[in-house]
Amino acid sequence: MARINPYIHFNGNAEEAFIFYKSVFGGEFTRLMRYKDLSGPEYPIAEHDADRLMHVALPIGKSNVLLGSDVMEMMGRVTETDNRNTISISAESRHEADQLFSGLSAGGKIDMPLADGPFGAYFGMFTDKYGIQWMMDFTPDQQ
Repeated sequence: MARINPYIHFNGNAEEAFIFYKSVFGGEFTRLMRYKDLSGPEYPIAEHDADRLMHVALPIGKSNVLLGSDVMEMMGRVTETDNRNTISISAESRHEADQLFSGLSAGGKIDMPLADGPFGAYFGMFTDKYGIQWMMDFTPDQQ
């Protein structure tokens, strides 16, 4: 069965927030990537966004993960009382990812189709027909 984890978006202070969350929940980050880690000819990143967090993961308890990132300035700002949350689903198989993505995105808007990404994850993003933002991934080596 797929796991669902909260994903929080920030306007440039994700690192500060996640250091705080880590001090409360304990544990260690299992992922911490900056936009500059992805930067290259295929993925040009503006200098002012380079040090922002592209992805951070903090395990909470036995099977949950608190996830987050900073929004790049070119994407605008998240309204801190409205659209800063995304539901992230980690599927158990590529087939399950395809099935859940297809079903949940029906009637909505696909922001990034499911595809193999640069860090090994099969990943996509969409907003469902009710305005809820979702991320879907399947990473074979984490199963």
